[in-house]
Amino acid sequence: MHTEDRIAAAATRIYKAVFPNTTNHYDTLFGGMAMQLMDEVAFITATRYSRLRMVTVSSDRIDFKHPIPSGTIIELTGSIIHIGNTSMKVQVDIYVEQMYSTHREKAVSGVFSFVAVDENKKPVVIT
Repeated sequence: MHTEDRIAAAATRIYKAVFPNTTNHYDTLFGGMAMQLMDEVAFITATRYSRLRMVTVSSDRIDFKHPIPSGTIIELTGSIIHIGNTSMKVQVDIYVEQMYSTHREKAVSGVFSFVAVDENKKPVVIT
């Protein structure tokens, strides 16, 4: 399979409902919870592409553009934006949509870097 096809096949989409147990005192999604969900989607995306052991080495930048209120649905999308010899970068976006309307907007965006490692936690080449 060609690299472009593998990148497309690794794209990941996960949907979640935002409930009060994941929100802060403003009744919006905790930033830390958003980051946890984003890292999970990034990990799944990186693993689906490489089929190797992947570890997060950094979150390069996370931009919180809009609050995510309780009682909404979020879609997290992961896509590979760069592949190196032993590392890759994954873009993750969170879109928020109202449960009872078609309004939808990008709320959070971030880039996560991963390294492929062997059983001894040493970097390995991504093929």
